[in-house]
Amino acid sequence: MRKENLFLVVAFLATIFFIACKGNEPKEDTTIIGTTPEEIGVLINGVVWAPGNVDLMGTFVSKTHDEGKWYQWNIKDLANYLYPTEYNASAYAADTVWLPENDPSPEGWRIPTIDEFKTLFDTEKVKNEWVLNGRRFTDISTGKSIFLPAAGYSYYTSYFNNVGGVGKYWSRNKFEDISNFAYNLCFDENEHSLRLANNHKSYSMSIRPVAK
Repeated sequence: MRKENLFLVVAFLATIFFIACKGNEPKEDTTIIGTTPEEIGVLINGVVWAPGNVDLMGTFVSKTHDEGKWYQWNIKDLANYLYPTEYNASAYAADTVWLPENDPSPEGWRIPTIDEFKTLFDTEKVKNEWVLNGRRFTDISTGKSIFLPAAGYSYYTSYFNNVGGVGKYWSRNKFEDISNFAYNLCFDENEHSLRLANNHKSYSMSIRPVAK
């Protein structure tokens, strides 16, 4: 094969590979400017979501793809980490919902309910796809989307599990069958991995707020 033809074949294959991979790239990692739902809220299937995760208490991450901080259920103080036995003995374990006074979300926002998470499962109205290191949820009617990083989680002495591979996001609702367990949104890169899970409330997980 002549060198010119070989070059054209390689260029063609590289173009095909670039196009195939481009569809899996995340949308631009944008800077979050503003804090209120009116300024930055993203409407997905009837629910207004924040474009990024909660970082330090009362603040969002600076960019939409940043992971943010991990919080134990119903606790907004990152310095007040409780081991499972300590958590079980605390007042937090008995609460049935994440109390507003313990919510680390910025003003105007709150932790989602389990029903609000369920709106992301409606495949007739919402498209979800794994994109590099997280899941993108897109409102089919408007094309607007949010990106949830697979920020991992921590539990007991095991810190930062599966960062880049698993996303776990707290809901404000406890698990009905066990008082010290609560619901969370859980996903990884597998096609059918998006699900509602429950874990011990002493797990540390991400928070993606919705508008009040």
